[in-house]
Formats: sequence, C-alpha cells, structure tokens
Amino acid sequence: MKLLITGGGGFVGARLARTLLARGTLAGQTIKTLVLTDQVASPADLVADARVQDRTGPLLSQCEALKTEAFDGVFHLASAVSGECELDFELGMRSNLDSTRALLDALRACGQASGKPTRFVFSSSVAVFGPDAAIPMPSPVADDTLPAPQSSYGIQKLICEHLVSDYTRKGFIDGRAARLMTVSVRPGRPNGAASSFFSGIIREPLAGVEAICPVDASVSHPLASPGKTVEGLIKVFEASREDFLGRLGMNLPSINVRVSDMLDALEQVAGKAVRDRVKFVRDERIAGMVANWPTGATARRAARLGLHPDESFADIIRQYIEDCRKTPGGEAALKGLA
Repeated sequence: MKLLITGGGGFVGARLARTLLARGTLAGQTIKTLVLTDQVASPADLVADARVQDRTGPLLSQCEALKTEAFDGVFHLASAVSGECELDFELGMRSNLDSTRALLDALRACGQASGKPTRFVFSSSVAVFGPDAAIPMPSPVADDTLPAPQSSYGIQKLICEHLVSDYTRKGFIDGRAARLMTVSVRPGRPNGAASSFFSGIIREPLAGVEAICPVDASVSHPLASPGKTVEGLIKVFEASREDFLGRLGMNLPSINVRVSDMLDALEQVAGKAVRDRVKFVRDERIAGMVANWPTGATARRAARLGLHPDESFADIIRQYIEDCRKTPGGEAALKGLA
C-alpha cells in the first residue's frame, strides 16, 4: 500500500504518520510506502523509517508530478490556518483552495489511468459553521447543520468539501471530508491560527511561562485531543462508502468546554500556581472571530463508526503531559509543574 500525507511535517500530520507506521497496516493492507509532503522537512524519526519518502516544497508545485504517481490512499492535511487566511487572502486561496483542486485533478488523472479511484480523506474544519442573519447557528452544531462560515478559512474549507463531494460523485476519487474540531493540546510554539490560544493557555503554564487568553472565560468551543483526532482520520479512511453515510462532511467527536472549564481542569491536574500563569487580555480581532464559531458540536455519524469524544478535558491535559514525558527532550515542556 502506498499512501500520501500532505502536511506531513505538521503536528497532526506527523502524529498520523507515526500512528500508521506503528500499525503497519491500513484498511487491512500493509503500508509499504508513506510519502510525506510539506513546506518544512518531516521530523527526523519519520525520515529515518525506510518506508518514508520526504518531499519538501509547496504542494501546488508538486501536483503536476503527482499525476503520474498512483496512491492507494491520501490524507490531505496541508492548509494555511485561520488567522493567516484572514490576514492574507491570497495565501489562503492559494494554499487551501488552489492546492486542493490541483491535488484532486492529479488524483483524477491517476484514477482514470488505473481505473481505480484513490481513497481520499480531506481534513475540513469546524470553521465551516457560523452565524447568518437568514439562518441562525444552533448550539450545538450537528452533521446536518447548514454551514455558513464567517471566515475566509472556513469558506475555503467548505468549498473544498464540496469539491471532494463532486469528484466522488463523478467517480474520480473515493473521497470523504472529516470536520476536525479544534485540537488541544498542541505541543510546540503558537501558530497563526486564531484558535491557537486553546492550546497556549494550557501548554505555556505547564512549561512555566505566562499565557495570554484573548477571550472571555465564558467562551465555549468544541475541542478534541490529538489522539482522538488521528483516530478519527484513520477510521474515516477505513469506513466503507455505506458506513460513511453519504458524501457530505462528517463532524469528528469533541468535548464542548468553556475556557473556565479548561482552566479548572488545568488546576485539577497541575495545581493553582500553574493556572495562575494564565492572564486575560482581550484581543478584539481574535475575540471577534471566535464569536462567530460554534460553541459546541455533536457527531452522530462519527458515533456510528465507533468514534467517541475524550472523557474530559482533564484527561486531555494528562495525555499531553504523558506525551511530553515520552518524547525525547519533552520534559522541558513540563518545567512549570511542581
């Protein structure tokens, strides 16, 4: 089996790659080659695996060559993030929309040549949902909630969902779109996503660093751990066409928590001194974006696949701490713990 992960150098992409390599199989087939492509090099441990091919550079520039390279499966995770897309419209259109269409056209050419459509998982986002004067956004949003994105990023993701659906309808690919909830806790440095603080207000205090929360403590949002997110992507890939139930995007499971709940969980796991490193300094740009996001989500279709949310946000924090302790050098991320 030959697989491609776009965005393979990113946190979720790299975690997905490690999980697949550790499993050794996907959908009952042995993984012989795993191609990782990103604008940055893949982590050294992945490159060291003989099954991995690492390709660095913009996805858009690689798609022409991909027309002659057959893959059994593709996980398309590469994307410019929400804050970047709002600040740089051209970047978002190029990185999210143009690259996705070019990739789909490359897979279409491969499928027509081989007579077998490539199975394709697109990582969409909860950002496809938003409020509209004509169609108020319910709380929580569900699989059948009409998307009305209020950001360039969300609109680009929704357009790509429909492209994946239509390429599937035409038989060009076997596609399915999984709507990822906001992933927390992400390790490393903050990124350009407007949602970055949902990790930062946990990650930085655990490292002994002050964290700024740009929104009110009452803000609620659907979150999922990295482990549950990767589990969902794999399960969506392995699902039969019938079990996936249609062609439209599927919500992945989440827990719906307020910022105050997150900080309560942080204090429960790590103590009051760690919690006290979080300071509230409102950022109107970020707060304005977050105000248009869902306060919660449900995932009934995913539950039919056997996917379920994390037990609690305290459990998510414990998973992050355990991951850091297992990672070489990861203890430095926990130097704020007593």
